[in-house]
Amino acid sequence: MPVSANGANVTTLDPAVFGKLLDSLQAGTTAVTGELKCSVTTYKVRYNTVGGANEAADASAAIMVPSGSAPECSGPRPVVLYAHGTSPERNYDMSTLANTESRLIAAMFAARGYIVVAPNYVGYADSALAYHPYLDAAQQSNDMIDGLRAARSVFGAIKTADSGKLFLTGYSQGGYVALATQRAMQGLAGEFKVRAVAGMSGPYALAQFGDDMFNGKPGQGATGFLPALVNAGQRAGAGVYAASSDLYEAPFAAAVDKFASGAITVEALLKTPGWPDNALFAKESQPQADGYGDYFGAGNLFKTSYRNDYLADLKAHPCNVTAGAPLACAPGHPLRKLFVKNDLRTFVPSAPLLLCGGHEDRTVAYSNTRAAVDYFRAGAGSALVTEVDVDDTPGSTDPYRSVKTNFAAAKLAVKLNAIKSGESGDRAVAGNYHAGLVPPFCLSAARGFFNAALAP
Repeated sequence: MPVSANGANVTTLDPAVFGKLLDSLQAGTTAVTGELKCSVTTYKVRYNTVGGANEAADASAAIMVPSGSAPECSGPRPVVLYAHGTSPERNYDMSTLANTESRLIAAMFAARGYIVVAPNYVGYADSALAYHPYLDAAQQSNDMIDGLRAARSVFGAIKTADSGKLFLTGYSQGGYVALATQRAMQGLAGEFKVRAVAGMSGPYALAQFGDDMFNGKPGQGATGFLPALVNAGQRAGAGVYAASSDLYEAPFAAAVDKFASGAITVEALLKTPGWPDNALFAKESQPQADGYGDYFGAGNLFKTSYRNDYLADLKAHPCNVTAGAPLACAPGHPLRKLFVKNDLRTFVPSAPLLLCGGHEDRTVAYSNTRAAVDYFRAGAGSALVTEVDVDDTPGSTDPYRSVKTNFAAAKLAVKLNAIKSGESGDRAVAGNYHAGLVPPFCLSAARGFFNAALAP
């Protein structure tokens, strides 16, 4: 795919041009990615897969190929299967380096000698499916697997070769998808030999994530991602509501019906007049955790009656009682059932697993990482699990000391820049935390983890 660099469209970015492009768009990027050693050429492949109702669907994937004279840039190369984060843009496409995420992945992995396969998922880019099966663990893992199969089928045609060393990673929604794919691939061990996995800031503990939101701790962006999750569940037959007016307040139910039918995209849904940025629940709805007042207010999205039914079920059928068996529960509420169905605390990892995030994350709370780590360490795969909180103060022997030290410097820079502009430093950090601050540092930790797994 052509990339715009220095005013011209090029099909391959050499390390010098790519480095200048990165730093011109965001100063200091190459200080985080490290030296770019390989040229990167990006291709796009289309493939057939399934939707959330097991219907036939199509999708596309980016393939980022390294080349060059350095030893790590040629010959059979390890493959990183990357799952991207949530985007409201239907045209979101990992095969164009015009978006920040694809550039960062290309720099972190392809420019360091990994072949990257990054599916766009069904419902994105030029997929014909009218919706995206958001956080549907079975569908999203099938989607990733089918994307990798399609990419492997064209490696010969694009003159690249797979060494057979496979790594899985992803950020936010993609962190969740990476672990779902790991779980699915363990049932296909004859086809896939996964060397290591890195989940980054993902909602793995979905049952806990949902219960925390309804119990008074919604996350940033909840008025966007919860309707997408509910819609995916409806499409898969979860029966989250009988009518949209059961769940959504009257001003929004009609727009939700259009979204559910595929008549409008999630982008259009979020532009519905009056659609709340933060107010998931009514101002008087209880309980409300300290510090979460922004998520309760006038013009709220979800009905208090629906929330109350959810909370009554939570009280009658609590989940997450023990770390080792968090899903030993039988919720009756349909949305809680959907959360439990797609919770990833259901398997024992058979490959080394890194879980990375930052503990001040208000979009996907770090409690998801903590709960997943506790679950995996309570089981037979405990020795395979590594936890990295990039916002933690490192000890002198911490193998991720440089990642954490550099994150602290970046966080301080965001705060100081905001203060210089007369803005709140803390608010600037909170606003940039999940989508801006944490990703490059967790990616750096993931690459180090993968490099260690490549060692003889």
